[in-house]
Amino acid sequence: MLKQRVVTALVLVTLLVFALRATSEVPFALLTMILMSAAAWEWSRISQCSSGVSLFAGLACAVLCGGAWYAGWLNLHLQVVWLISGLVWVVFGAWLLRSGTVFWLGLPRGLRWVGGLLALWVAWLAVMQARQQGLNFLFSVMVLVWAADILAYFCGRLLGGRWFQNKLAPTISPGKTWEGALGGLTGVLLLAIGWARLEPSLALDSVSLYGLLLARGWPQLILGVIFLVAMSVAGDLVESLFKRAAGVKDSSKLLPGHGGVLDRIDALLPVLPLAMLLLEWVRP
Repeated sequence: MLKQRVVTALVLVTLLVFALRATSEVPFALLTMILMSAAAWEWSRISQCSSGVSLFAGLACAVLCGGAWYAGWLNLHLQVVWLISGLVWVVFGAWLLRSGTVFWLGLPRGLRWVGGLLALWVAWLAVMQARQQGLNFLFSVMVLVWAADILAYFCGRLLGGRWFQNKLAPTISPGKTWEGALGGLTGVLLLAIGWARLEPSLALDSVSLYGLLLARGWPQLILGVIFLVAMSVAGDLVESLFKRAAGVKDSSKLLPGHGGVLDRIDALLPVLPLAMLLLEWVRP
């Protein structure tokens, strides 16, 4: 299992580095489009759709992304898209986590299918526009999610159950603890502060999200990071709820040792459009 995880991770990192180092945006766009389409296929499967419908979901996601790319949407200011997506994630996500699997399974299957497809499409638009801002900006958003997840895991293993008797979401993801979530948040806050303070002295291609928030003041940086970390946790929990409702552990076996693509990008789905919304707010 460990060997599979390492090999899969190395392959993905190699592909990502190649796509990001290319002078054109085409390799990165195609790579992320393939990943989102694979996630759409997985999403349809855990929504208990047929094999044919699941394959159509992957194709539909690719068509939506390709159509937006061809129409020039990547060069537009999409504040309304980010705002609507953010409101849905915040309001509906909180409602969903509070209501549980019974409420989710009570929704029409077609509505669930369309909702997942749109969430993946909007996330693709957001990651492409984040890439256009520069690698420093893109990495600042993605590292926030990765650091929050990794630090929460280790803090949960070391401190879980010492300060809080209740788990973070016992009926959805019993392994997650409040100690882990707060440890992840603390680590990301320290990372963001150090990143924002150091980057003016480095020859970077762009300003990070942290630097842009700090330009508005310390309260904006701290509140912005807290908000995005909270939404990354929400994205992870929402996907866990979907899998629990479907009775599966992983969204698929596409990534040996890691589960499915959706398992790897779940926390990014709300964070990417919300980060772009914050960018529109703090952009000079």
